[in-house]
Amino acid sequence: MLCVGTATSVAAPTAAPDAAPAPSAPAGQAPVERLIVGYKSMTTEANSDSAAAKDAEAKGKKAGESLDFDRRLGTGAALVDLGGELGKKDADDVMAAFRADPDVAYVVPDRRVYAAAVNPNDTEYQRQWDLFESAAGMNVPGAWDKATGEGVKVAVIDTGYVAHSDLAGNVIAGYDFISDPFMANDGGGRDSNAADPGDWMLQGECGNNYPERDTTSSWHGTHVAGTIAATTNNSKGIAGIAYNATIQPVRVLGKCGGTTADIMDSITWASGGTVSGVPNNPNPADVINMSLGGSGACDSGTQSAINAAVNRGTTVVVAAGNSNANAANFNPANCSNVITVAASDREGNRASYSNYGTIVDITAPGGETAVSSANGIWSTLNSGTRSPSTENYKAYQGTSMAAPHIAGLAALMYQANPSVTPAQVESSIRSNARTLPGTCSGGCGAGLADAARTLGASGGTDPQPPTGSVFTNANNVNIPDTRTPVTSSLAVTGISGNAPADLQIAVDIKHTYRGDLKIEIVAPSGASAVLQNTSSDSADNVITTYTVDASGVAASGTWKLRVTDMYSGDTGYIDSWSLTF
Repeated sequence: MLCVGTATSVAAPTAAPDAAPAPSAPAGQAPVERLIVGYKSMTTEANSDSAAAKDAEAKGKKAGESLDFDRRLGTGAALVDLGGELGKKDADDVMAAFRADPDVAYVVPDRRVYAAAVNPNDTEYQRQWDLFESAAGMNVPGAWDKATGEGVKVAVIDTGYVAHSDLAGNVIAGYDFISDPFMANDGGGRDSNAADPGDWMLQGECGNNYPERDTTSSWHGTHVAGTIAATTNNSKGIAGIAYNATIQPVRVLGKCGGTTADIMDSITWASGGTVSGVPNNPNPADVINMSLGGSGACDSGTQSAINAAVNRGTTVVVAAGNSNANAANFNPANCSNVITVAASDREGNRASYSNYGTIVDITAPGGETAVSSANGIWSTLNSGTRSPSTENYKAYQGTSMAAPHIAGLAALMYQANPSVTPAQVESSIRSNARTLPGTCSGGCGAGLADAARTLGASGGTDPQPPTGSVFTNANNVNIPDTRTPVTSSLAVTGISGNAPADLQIAVDIKHTYRGDLKIEIVAPSGASAVLQNTSSDSADNVITTYTVDASGVAASGTWKLRVTDMYSGDTGYIDSWSLTF
């Protein structure tokens, strides 16, 4: 039997909605229909089907049931049919008869397994293509069975935090490091209140005709924080990447930006260092996110603050910048001891605005709202144009949005291995990246970050190359509206032994009212697993990646994607699908 694991749904509502959640297992234990009986190797029953059949019949009579030998499994165990569904007590009686036999090594029920979907119930989750789309998402749901950020602290050095109910549960006390009262815009200078009062500006008030026109408040830090650790599975809003981590807002950006001195002090304090006149941080950060920057070389002051933070064990993640230029000319992207993050769009290209170059370490989704708001990064925000008003959500684009994806991934790694070092974090993220599916001129680092691969690499600490071979069938197969199954075949060659326990099945099916579809994977042996069952999901298209435990079947041979349209009225086709071993 193939065992379906994580279903990574991929799509956003206005472009290509997310795939329907895989069916969850029914509550309680289902009745048992068969048993798996392992006989000791030197017994007659272990080597003779007829002897195993006679033993099954005898055990059945003893327990008052009718048992039949079904077949021999690949391990040598016997599959015994119970003649129908037995409840727990009757099944226990039969198993007790086998266990009492000294020739029996073990007996276990042949239970059904079900798709275990990692699909948060957050109402805006379907907009978060950046987390789960197979083409250019970061494969985050595939990492959530290993870590969710529990116990990890992330400092967001930014504009501060404006209250938002989808974040509040994960926010801890921070600090306001803006020393200039005008820039602070909150009536004073440095203080223990990291609340964001708004960073709106009037034309020219910052000098040198900056800004060129009036601007509204960005609530930038709150957007960044939501990507990292918005509360998840709370039936509202979005899902954070490290949704059980804590966010510590550290305010350095206000009206007219921020200063190097304030940023240096914030890095020091956030990582557990001492800043004169400021109480020590009771919650030093494991990860610092800095979605900020300016032109010029990395100054020695900023570099020294970063070095000290890293020496204290804090990973520092920075944005590459949004000037479509070489990141080597932007600070702190060009500093040493940081993870510099470029931005990709929904198709997996380097985003048009993103900086690039050899200084870039990794690329993460940053979105392109110029194409459509559906192609931006959806996160927590506020509707106020100057001061805070009502909470909301909005799509932004930028390397500022890409960096928190990596900060969130780093937080997952710290939970998986609390002793991980900043160097190991960077190395593992880079080594487990996958090739950008689109184009990148100028240099995008190691490629597109992949959370599931990174967390799968020995807890995220030992660098490993992206796994295996990819087999793809891009030939279109029409899906008739007649309850008739259709299949698309893939010939897999050159893979010895059995398939992996984490076989990746990426599907792209164009079909209106996707809830009409039953989707199955069929192994060369004929074993099959349901990837998606029919549902009331009225959205269009299934564009998703499933993880299947296929370790019980041979890898090489002809695999099939089997799709059945169970209801009339809507049509479509299999566009493409692939297997990654």
